[in-house]
Amino acid sequence: MKAPSGESPLRVFGSMLAYYRTSAGLTPEQLGARLYVSGSLVRKIENGTRAPGETFAANCENIPELGCNGALTRLYEILSDHLKQRAYPGWFAAWPDKEAHAKRLRSFELVVVPGLLQTEAYARAVLSTRVGATEEELDEAVALRIVRQQILDRDNPPELWSIIDEQVLRRPVGSAQVMHEQLKHVAEMARRSHIVVQVIPVDAGAHQGLNGGAFVVADFDDSPTVAYQDTAMSGQIIEDEDEANTLAYTWDTLRLEALPRAASLSLIEKAAEEWT
Repeated sequence: MKAPSGESPLRVFGSMLAYYRTSAGLTPEQLGARLYVSGSLVRKIENGTRAPGETFAANCENIPELGCNGALTRLYEILSDHLKQRAYPGWFAAWPDKEAHAKRLRSFELVVVPGLLQTEAYARAVLSTRVGATEEELDEAVALRIVRQQILDRDNPPELWSIIDEQVLRRPVGSAQVMHEQLKHVAEMARRSHIVVQVIPVDAGAHQGLNGGAFVVADFDDSPTVAYQDTAMSGQIIEDEDEANTLAYTWDTLRLEALPRAASLSLIEKAAEEWT
């Protein structure tokens, strides 16, 4: 079974959900209440502007009135595969699987909030800068970024340790409201036991991160460390052990420049309020 050619997989899933919901005589609010989500979220999924999570599809299957009989779960699997084919550039396609299986992720960002910590509105503002992208392509790219974040909500999530430059907190991406909500979200995520966010303050001056772009180091229980590094034109997955370890050493050096965890959280919270 394949998603219809030329049709957004998000819209296919949304249309199917709307069909089952209306057949069951439920409003979006009534279905949302059964799923412990808002009616607004149900509408966004039905409109194809928000990606459903795996648990969303599974929870729909548990509502007898919908009569899905496994159809939404199967469609979700097709959706995920098709989104990857459409929205991931070739040089990035292998990274999400590595990211999902990592025991620990260590990232550095100089310009924007790390993708795994972005809100939907912030991600849309960042991704909308792509020249020539259609609205459908933008919807799918945003949806796929949000889907990747589900690894942080699973029962055994990877440890995420993100170092960001303070300018990330100051750079206006989208509106002031988008920035306020984004930094609040970062602060909330940073309070989780498996997530650490540290900020390199502006008054630290020049640091090694200014010499290169963003990167992520992924550590595993049973395989060598690998890394992903942004470049001016695209990105690069680094599987050479020596090169990956060099980036890990760079990350360790940057950590020495960053504020401690509690001080970083206070700075993020203060910056969030400054955007109101």
